[in-house]
Formats: sequence, structure tokens, C-alpha cells
Amino acid sequence: MKLCRYWNPDSGPALGLVRGDKVYNLNSADSQHFGSFSALFSLDDLAQRLEAVGTSATRNAGIPFSELDTAPDRARPHLLPPVTEQEIWAAGVTYLRSREARMEESEAGGSFYDKVYYAARPELFFKATPNRVAGPNGEIRIRADSKWNVPEPEIALLVSVTGKVLGYTIGNDVSSRDIEGENPLYLPQAKVYLGSCALGPAILLAQSVPDVRQLAIRLVIRRNGRVEFDGSTSVAQMKRTFEDLVAYLFQEQEFPHGVILLTGTGIVPPDEFTLQSGDLVEITVPEIGTLRNPVA
Repeated sequence: MKLCRYWNPDSGPALGLVRGDKVYNLNSADSQHFGSFSALFSLDDLAQRLEAVGTSATRNAGIPFSELDTAPDRARPHLLPPVTEQEIWAAGVTYLRSREARMEESEAGGSFYDKVYYAARPELFFKATPNRVAGPNGEIRIRADSKWNVPEPEIALLVSVTGKVLGYTIGNDVSSRDIEGENPLYLPQAKVYLGSCALGPAILLAQSVPDVRQLAIRLVIRRNGRVEFDGSTSVAQMKRTFEDLVAYLFQEQEFPHGVILLTGTGIVPPDEFTLQSGDLVEITVPEIGTLRNPVA
């Protein structure tokens, strides 16, 4: 079972139930529970409520998902990022490939990346506020003061106010590797800026996934119409579990609107690669869809 946020020119933001290739408006079917995206994060019984309202929602005309998966234009229906009031956090060095890349790029030697990979406590950092997030087909950005920038394809968790994983979407943790590599204290500048994160295109409910470790992630970067980079991994390659990351995130924290947690990347382009304006970044998780973002 999947959900999505989308823009309706006549009524504004809407929450949609994705059934097959159609999207059905949940706001009109049950405005009490689905009239607000943030309300989802208080529904630990989200799947059951969706089952109950699904029949009435699909009685109305649906919109083809393909028609929503288009460049943002307020005059036309289009997908929105699955975030409104939520903070976006991220976990680092959760894959062996990420550990290796961080150690190689670090001018300080990078032994701390090795230590955090094996430590009990994970690396967790604040990534973005909603205004810094691009949705499907929206533009991501690279810093003007950086010369080495990469996308980081990740599974993103939608976590309820009580710490329950409600669903999964695709996240892109765009990063400036040269800034982070120069000094680990520069991490916020390498990670947090306008257009440094993308989310979408849909939300896969957690109950719909028998074994989350089987989710595969593929990154394709296109430049001038040709494939510049193609790589893949799976959640099975992660050192940590989603439950472990969420448990640490909620220590001494509260998230009154819920929270979105990026879980780390296992795909790193070669050191000679850097994003350029005009590139198209495509991240695919077959069960969720493809998150496409051009580089501004």
C-alpha cells in the first residue's frame, strides 16, 4: 500500500492513496484523519485506517500517477515532497562503502569514521527543514563554494511521534564532499543548505514490506542525455538496523509532528565525479518508484 502528496490547482495540497496506476484523494474520503499530512504521524494504526477508508476513496475518480510525476507547476497537478512540518534527520556511515569513502576523502585521516562504523552509537545529524527539500522533479542544488558534490541515495523512514516506523520513501542527501573532507566540523555546511535534500515520489507503508532488507536501491546520473554513473545496493548491506537508528534518534528527543530519517547511503560515485548543473539524478526503489531531480 502506498501514499503520496500532490498538488491540486483547485484545492491545494492533497494526500493520495496509490492503487495500481491511479491516485485517489484521501482528504475528501476522511478529512478527520487524512486532511492533514502531519496527522499521519499520530496514527500508529495508519495501515488499518487506510484499509477502512480505501474503498470509499476509490469510488471517486482517480488521477493517473504518471500525470502527477511531472515538473512542479502550480497551474497543474503534480507530486509534492512527503514532508510538511517534520524535521529531516540523517544517519551516516551505515554502509561499508560509505565508511571507505569518508575515510578516503578526509584530510584529517578519517579514523573517526572507522570508529563510528563499529561503535554502538550511530552518527546522526540534522539534515533539513521542509523549505530546504525538493520534491519529485524539483531542482536540487550544489553549493557555489564547493568543487566536489554528490547525491547520496537513501531509504528515508517516516517515523511517528511515538517512534514507530510508518513507511518508507526515497531520500537524496546531497553532499559537498570536499567541504566535509576538509574538516569534519564543517559537516553542517556540507549537508545543510537550500536544495540539499529531495524526498519522494511515494510512501510505501511499512506493513506492506515483508522483509525491508530486500529493498534494492539504484542510482543513475544522466548528463547531456547519457548515463554518467550507474550504481546499486540494497538495505541488506547496511551495518545497522532501522530500529537501531530510530531508537538512538529518539533518545532525549521529541518530535511533535513526527520525523523523517535518512538511513545512509551505500552508493558512492568515483572520486573524479562531481555533480554539474543540468545533470539528472534518478534514484529507484522498485517498490516505491523513481525519484527524479535535475541539478539547478
